[in-house]
Amino acid sequence: DLCCGTGAVGAALAARLGRVELHAADIEPAAVDCARRNLAAHGGHVHQGDLFEALPGRLRGRVDILAANVPYVPTGEVPLLPAEAREHEPLTALDGGADGLDVLRRVAAEAGDWLAPGGCLLVETSERQAPAAVEAFTRCGLTARLALDEELYAHVVIGSNNNPIAGN
Repeated sequence: DLCCGTGAVGAALAARLGRVELHAADIEPAAVDCARRNLAAHGGHVHQGDLFEALPGRLRGRVDILAANVPYVPTGEVPLLPAEAREHEPLTALDGGADGLDVLRRVAAEAGDWLAPGGCLLVETSERQAPAAVEAFTRCGLTARLALDEELYAHVVIGSNNNPIAGN
């Protein structure tokens, strides 16, 4: 669970899947502390650092499900967010760069090295950004598709690692 924040995504996956080896990472110290508390019941390991750099190297090529809650708000739109987001969330949790996809591209670029054969990367994005996000996954060698939930107005890009050799 990259960009794990409070660890909610990792906790939800662990609750749904049962026994898992759960690792989560975030760059923000306060988020890491919160995630450690929230993931303790699931035996989760929470690491502080920038994306994959925070994860133990032994996970390379072994990850079955990689959820990444990357920031995807374009820099120019951050001031337009509701006050509660701007005032209570770290900028690193909101600002996704000029088009909102900078961190998504960084995750997609390295995901193939970390995913097990057949493993998948899950990243939420906006409806407007979805085509470019799918393209970014494809350019990085992932088989990409878009999952939609009309009721929740959610757009998740799913990238599968079809490389039969783990860690490549």
